[in-house]
Amino acid sequence: MWHDMFAMAIPVSEKVLRTVLVYASIVVLIRVVGKRDLAQIDTGDLVVMLLLSNVVQNAIIGPDDSVTGAVIGAVTLLATNAGLVHLAAEWEPLGRFLEGTPTVLAKDGVYDRQAARRLGLRRADVDVAVKRQGGERVEDTTLVSLEPGGSLLVQLKPGEEAATKNDVALILARLEELEARLAGAGPAER
Repeated sequence: MWHDMFAMAIPVSEKVLRTVLVYASIVVLIRVVGKRDLAQIDTGDLVVMLLLSNVVQNAIIGPDDSVTGAVIGAVTLLATNAGLVHLAAEWEPLGRFLEGTPTVLAKDGVYDRQAARRLGLRRADVDVAVKRQGGERVEDTTLVSLEPGGSLLVQLKPGEEAATKNDVALILARLEELEARLAGAGPAER
C-alpha cells in the first residue's frame, strides 16, 4: 500500500516537463481568449475553467497517480508560475504579452460598441462599472477602459465626480468662516 502511494510511474523529469508544457499552453490559451475572463467571470466561464482543469489533468499526471507525483506536479506548477511572474516583471515584452494593454470601451462619453463586442462585454457591464464609480451613464465619463488585469477603469467628467471628504471639509470650513463673519458683523454692516 505505501509503495503504491509514493512510487512514481513516470520519471521526475517527465513529470516536470509535462507540467511546464501544460502550464505554458494554458497561459497562452487564456491570453488569447482575452482579459475579460479574468474579472468578468460568469457561470459559463466558471464551468469552462473547472472543465479545463479536468481536461489537462491527465496530461500533467500521465499514468502516475502517486502522492509523490502530485506533490512534484504542484511544486512544478507553483515554481513555474513564480518564475514566469518574476520574468515578466523583469522583461517588459513578456510582461506586455502576458498582461496585454488596456482596451478603451468609451471615450468622451461615447460608447465603443465594436471594442466591447470584441471582448464579449455588454453595454450593461460598462453601465454597472460607471455606476459603481458614481456616474449615472457612459455620457458622464471621459474614459472607460478594460485594464489588462480584467478590471473596468472609469474616469468621470470633472462635473460628474462625487465630492470627496476633502471637498466637504473645505465647504464646511468656508461655511464656518462665513458664519463667523456674519456673527461678528453688526446690523448696519450686514
